[in-house]
Amino acid sequence: MNATTAEQASAPVTEDALRSVLLAGERPSRPGPVLTSLTFGWRALLKIKHVPEQLVDVTMFPIMFTLMFTYLFGGALAGSTQEYLQFLLPGILVQANVMITMNTGITLNTDIQKGVFDRFRSLPVWRPSPLVGALLGDVMRYSIGSAIVITLGLVLGFRPEGGAVGVVLSVVLLLVFSFCLSWLWTMLSLILRTPNSVAGVSMMVMFPLTFVSNIFVDPKTMPGWVQAVVEVNPITHLATVVRGLMDGSVPAGEIGWVLVSSVLLVAVFGPITMVLYRNRK
Repeated sequence: MNATTAEQASAPVTEDALRSVLLAGERPSRPGPVLTSLTFGWRALLKIKHVPEQLVDVTMFPIMFTLMFTYLFGGALAGSTQEYLQFLLPGILVQANVMITMNTGITLNTDIQKGVFDRFRSLPVWRPSPLVGALLGDVMRYSIGSAIVITLGLVLGFRPEGGAVGVVLSVVLLLVFSFCLSWLWTMLSLILRTPNSVAGVSMMVMFPLTFVSNIFVDPKTMPGWVQAVVEVNPITHLATVVRGLMDGSVPAGEIGWVLVSSVLLVAVFGPITMVLYRNRK
């Protein structure tokens, strides 16, 4: 090191010199809501890649329910397993997706307990993007579950009279409803203290909603008071729409009911979730 270099190294750094270095390049623009939400959605997909066990509920449970109900109860409920499969499979598709939504709250609560969301809240990004991104990432899980149920049904002999168009439309509507329903579990993940408590409360809500519906049997065989409960169950209307689209009919009134339910889910639980997220200490 020569004398000139030594003098430069020992010289104090002035504020102007430091500012000139920091401002030498153009400051990058702040990422928008769409980009940040998609980034957090990609994070959710990477978690599935590194922890593939998360797909157990997406893959195994729909297969188990389809096989058990078709071959254990199909003959008794519909006279033949093949006839019952035509009725059951759209309902199993609905059940599989709405049950998968519970994983959203469990995963978010796990991140909260680990302190990950405290770091997210400190980032200069759109505040809801970690939540919206997690929900968008779970849409891929719903899509995988839907593909597995439909593929299994086709292998077993299910034939949708509505063709590919009816199947695609029913899956799209189902994904929309599942995304909106996920806001309920997101809210619970910010209220309850542990992932196990989120899972327990979610199951207490979803178990009666899915079974006290028209997923497995026609409600006409139920007692009158049970039919009244089934008719106001949003899962019943969703199953009716999915079943109708796959059968080739377009139940416009039921579709409208499902869309209104989806909007109400986001309108009610979305703002509550954001208030809880913003005020969380």
